[in-house]
Amino acid sequence: MIDFGQLLTVGFSQLIGPSAIFFTLLALGLNIHFGYTGLLNFGQIGFALVGAYGMGIAVANYGAPLWLGILIGMACGVALALVLGIPTLRLRADYLAIVTIAASEILRLITRSTSQTGFTGGTQGLTGFADTFAGANPFTRPSYSLLGLDVRGPDLWAILVGWTVVGLCVLLTWLLVRSPWGRVLKAIREDEEAARALGKNVFAYKMQALALGGVFGALGGIVFALSTQSLTPDFYSPPQTFFAYAALILGGAGRVLGPVIGAMAFWFLLSVADAFLRQATAGESPLLPVISSQDVGAIRFVLVGAFLGFMMVFRPQGIFGRRREVLGDGR
Repeated sequence: MIDFGQLLTVGFSQLIGPSAIFFTLLALGLNIHFGYTGLLNFGQIGFALVGAYGMGIAVANYGAPLWLGILIGMACGVALALVLGIPTLRLRADYLAIVTIAASEILRLITRSTSQTGFTGGTQGLTGFADTFAGANPFTRPSYSLLGLDVRGPDLWAILVGWTVVGLCVLLTWLLVRSPWGRVLKAIREDEEAARALGKNVFAYKMQALALGGVFGALGGIVFALSTQSLTPDFYSPPQTFFAYAALILGGAGRVLGPVIGAMAFWFLLSVADAFLRQATAGESPLLPVISSQDVGAIRFVLVGAFLGFMMVFRPQGIFGRRREVLGDGR
């Protein structure tokens, strides 16, 4: 029998959890890049990596205060945007896509290298940078009730801080896209040559958009590292960027709240699919005997992918998107 109450409980726990927060921040950055400017960044996870490791190394290795470590992590996101953007943003969109995905994988391999164990922790990762964050936790009880769910005090603190950061990023995005700066980004997305003909420095605007979206990605890495209190290089793998793109497309690109709703919906669907398949393959008389329990982790992505494919046929603009927002030429 399928316990639908448990399915909903698992789904709602992921709806507001650290993973949803992490991918919301990554998708918010991609929304600036792709949704508003038309930049194809396939290495957003690299910005999360440099943000998290910039903060972690500064605090754990050099004893910097947490607030300074966070600023250093955000600065690392800007620095990576400059390194990647300066040689590529004057070229076609595919050059930026190739460079960003390659750079994110290079950074992951460097951080997990055994030669960097003393600096980044190597394959063992990095710890000892979140003590200040944990010490500031005002929720001292073992667990709290949140939306009918039992949540541990440290997790509730991480959720509160994470969604506060998301709210500030959403507010900043809303203010910027309604400004002349945001309208220039949309003009570049729709017709780069026309924007250049009107006297706009297209390269400068693209660089600013890349840096801002990179800072959002770096914040995602920082918040997730603080919530888990550890850094593991193999977590920052290329598929994470495509999960963030799935969240963005699901919610609606070019919409302020699209990434937020998309990330929450993506992890809700993924967790519900996982819980359903595990129940359907358990016991002596499973509901789905043709599926092995070892295949659940892969099949849940197949189900969510099929749903996204179905959605792209009937509503390509996403849940809250507008069709004209996805008709840009992607330059």
